[in-house]
Amino acid sequence: MAEVVRMPKMSDTMTEGVIAKWHKKVGDKVNSGDLVAEIETDKATMDFESYQEGTLLYIGPKEGEAVAIDAVIAVLGEPGEDFQALLSGDAPAAEKAPEKTEEKKAEEVSGPASSASTVTPEELGCTVITMPLLSDTMKEGVIAQWNFKVGDTIKSDDAIADVETDKATMEVTAYADGTLLYVGLEAGQAAKVNDIIAIVGPAGTDITPLLNQKSAPAKAETAEAPKADSAAAVTAAPVASSSSDDSRVKASPLARKIAQEKGINLSDIKGSADGGRIVKKDVESFVPVAAQPAETKAAAAPATEAKAITLPTFVGEERYTEKPVNQMRKTIARRLAESLFTAPHFYLTVSIDMDNAMAARAQINEVAPVKVSFNDIVVKAVAVALKKHPAVNSSWQGDKIRFNEHTNIGVAMAVEDGLLVPVVRFADGKSLSHISAEVKDFAQKAKAKKLQPADWEGSTFTVSNLGMFGIDEFTSIINSPDGAILSVGAIQAVPVVKNGAVVPGNVMKVTLGCDHRVVDGATGAAFLQTLKSLVENPVRLLA
Repeated sequence: MAEVVRMPKMSDTMTEGVIAKWHKKVGDKVNSGDLVAEIETDKATMDFESYQEGTLLYIGPKEGEAVAIDAVIAVLGEPGEDFQALLSGDAPAAEKAPEKTEEKKAEEVSGPASSASTVTPEELGCTVITMPLLSDTMKEGVIAQWNFKVGDTIKSDDAIADVETDKATMEVTAYADGTLLYVGLEAGQAAKVNDIIAIVGPAGTDITPLLNQKSAPAKAETAEAPKADSAAAVTAAPVASSSSDDSRVKASPLARKIAQEKGINLSDIKGSADGGRIVKKDVESFVPVAAQPAETKAAAAPATEAKAITLPTFVGEERYTEKPVNQMRKTIARRLAESLFTAPHFYLTVSIDMDNAMAARAQINEVAPVKVSFNDIVVKAVAVALKKHPAVNSSWQGDKIRFNEHTNIGVAMAVEDGLLVPVVRFADGKSLSHISAEVKDFAQKAKAKKLQPADWEGSTFTVSNLGMFGIDEFTSIINSPDGAILSVGAIQAVPVVKNGAVVPGNVMKVTLGCDHRVVDGATGAAFLQTLKSLVENPVRLLA
């Protein structure tokens, strides 16, 4: 009996998947465990193995098409079996294709004559490679580097480029055999998800029709640019002539335009790109030799007999540097803004006596295989406290509240381009040494941009520690979808009152940021009291 194969949910935030590649075709025999397709999710491209057996009778979406979760993507059954009844109600893309084709033909008849010459990549035997969705929050990617150049032979499993996402730098696989015919952008440039970045096909293929279809509007805009530049040349103030010398200098069009606007001679600039080519950043960072200030000349004049007191004149130059916002910073800005303006935050602060914790840490590190930090003690204490206060280990789900029975602690880590939050899973059951080793490993991967999506997904609570920077106390924005976050300050040597006497002490302040939709004030306060008790008596964490 025929069975439908549906788009699986392959990550916690996935709503649809894109068929990156089919490994089977209609008529092929499929066994349980066979690789049927590669599916691009919101996290990465993953292999989809069949859990059913039979002959592949039907394939719905084509390669590159997106399909919602649970939608029918294929049908397995006996050869020649009627499966049409299984497709009714699912509205597969294949059944709608004839209508779309008819509509497209109607548009071609009534539309401009140029639309009749539309050429598809399939007709040329080419494969169009688009910017893939490599993380759940990715909107665009920056080409960190190309691993091949136009004219190189490509295999389907080759990593043609490294793409910088908002999380890390990841590889983009070609999924096609052939020759690299076209590269759409240079290293360092950004492209939105699903934008064309390259074309692979048979060597010598004329892809001009494909490029003309994609770039026709852009050419119309650039056609007007010379007129605008000419008008500006007539009305603007005189600038340094660069028509003869600059024409022989290798420079990008944008670099030439900026140089013309600033009155800079390109021959005075040293290019940083391949072959000494001048690019935008070279022009913007170029500092011309300043002319001798008039005050310097005046200083050389003979002094007057009156011996008047004169103040030296300082000639300054207003300057600034602009840096494009990278993918990580864009995502940090977007997600934290969403959290702050969506979740009603409130904060609770408590002071913790760290004398016992400091003594216990010294004793633990005498026998521990790895050095245990105060942050490791806090992470462990938080995980244990959350088991006693599940309301703090919860998240808002819109029409329901999810109370997590596991404790996955996100540890905020500062990296060069922003902030990453890898997750220590099931931290309540791990030893301090285990937590310490795991956090250190995450820190090395974060700095090297080697963290994978599985490393930062699934937190139920987050710890952010700025104590090592000498920050006494601070508040943090909740790492959605968590219901709370703990901000940890520095340990301060201060006078404290013990047994009615003022004595030296060591105090650390922690601040709990709560989502008021799931955590009430009394609930948060009770959690902090439990946390305070555990940190002040760390032997309880070893029991």
